[in-house]
Amino acid sequence: MKKIAILASGEGTNAERIIRYFAEKRTAEIALVIANKTQAGVLKRAERLGVPSVVITPQGFTSGLALEALRRHHIGFIVLAGFLLKVPDDILHDYPNKIVNIHPSLLPRFGGKGMYGTRVHEAVLAAGEKESGITIHYINERYDEGGILFQAACPVLPHDTPQTLAAKVHQLEYEHFPRVIEKVLSDGGPAPHISATSAG
Repeated sequence: MKKIAILASGEGTNAERIIRYFAEKRTAEIALVIANKTQAGVLKRAERLGVPSVVITPQGFTSGLALEALRRHHIGFIVLAGFLLKVPDDILHDYPNKIVNIHPSLLPRFGGKGMYGTRVHEAVLAAGEKESGITIHYINERYDEGGILFQAACPVLPHDTPQTLAAKVHQLEYEHFPRVIEKVLSDGGPAPHISATSAG
């Protein structure tokens, strides 16, 4: 069974859903959670769900501690779920086409360095977009430029705020992220298979 590591920086709501999904499906094992902040809520979620976790500082990622932890836990696939650090080259080299990320917009729009969370939703609204959504993609050495695996869209309505748009985008994340991870693992290949759906 493929062992997955989840890298997260915040509360870990996506991480919890991924952990619960694979605990039920048993098509892969969430074997490790890595956080880069000691106060990240994802750590408590991992503990409650019985998943080993570790805190590795940004300096630790740079010095190779994260790669050591991944190897020590025999990790074969990595999921970024609200992870705000740039993944270092040593991990990219060891995990080619084995690291996926979720971004809260329809890339290539509203991606890049510094574009995360509320900042993305504010930019979408400021641009007058008619729809937003999620993009699940492989990662490479450039922010949000890896091959796209899946996109799902939701309408942006005239009365939407960053908060209401975030809520719609979160629902898409919760619905699709675990399933897309499972599909990537079962397909076993690096070629993107782009899909698009809409949600109200």
